[in-house]
Amino acid sequence: KKLIPLLDRVLIKRAEAVTKTAGGIVIPEKAQSKVLRGEVIAVGPGSRNDKGDFVPLLVKVGDKVLLPEYGGTKVSLENDEKEYHLFRESDILAKID
Repeated sequence: KKLIPLLDRVLIKRAEAVTKTAGGIVIPEKAQSKVLRGEVIAVGPGSRNDKGDFVPLLVKVGDKVLLPEYGGTKVSLENDEKEYHLFRESDILAKID
């Protein structure tokens, strides 16, 4: 199955957390910092502004983005063990080039 975001929503796969130091020491889960980067997996078509004009999204599939520490809605798809998050485009902090 495929998840298609509506309006200004963006489906994001967060980057993996660092679980080992460069020296090979395993970092306990509680000590791992929250990952604030992710990759755009799917985007909605956009939304309308106060004047009724259609506003397309600024991010596209494949973009690397900077995310807030908290927020987004966790989503898991059938037959897919990966965890995704749905954000409104306005909640995304920046695109990473």
